[in-house]
Amino acid sequence: MCKNENWILCPVCGNKTRLQIRTDTELKNFPLYCPKCRQESLIDAKELQVTVIKRLETKMQS
Repeated sequence: MCKNENWILCPVCGNKTRLQIRTDTELKNFPLYCPKCRQESLIDAKELQVTVIKRLETKMQS
């Protein structure tokens, strides 16, 4: 496992998500879902820097 890997943190609650990124990972308009707070955010990631574009509203099923 490389030392240049990081977990992506949820921009809403700050907990780990289920995704890891490396220094050579580039994401654009990626829908990031947090299983803990059940929120979805649209993010960009480049060189381990994650930028939040916008928070998406997730609908609860009844």
